[in-house]
Amino acid sequence: MQRYGNQSRESGVVAYDIDAGQIIVQFLNGERYLYTEDSAGAANIATMQELARAGHGLSSFISQHVHDRYARKIRSRRL
Repeated sequence: MQRYGNQSRESGVVAYDIDAGQIIVQFLNGERYLYTEDSAGAANIATMQELARAGHGLSSFISQHVHDRYARKIRSRRL
């Protein structure tokens, strides 16, 4: 995962991973969510990818536009 730039220093996003048609977002609490074109819409995914790369506005965009339209929550494996 890529560390999120967090230019505002107030974002709830800490990391992301971009692939074709999707983005995984990790939040401060450690939870990770997969958003896809099917779940959130192609235009929203494109915007989220741009915001992630820019390091600004991703958390706000998620809360204002895609809310809980994620494909799934990614559960980490703990040993």
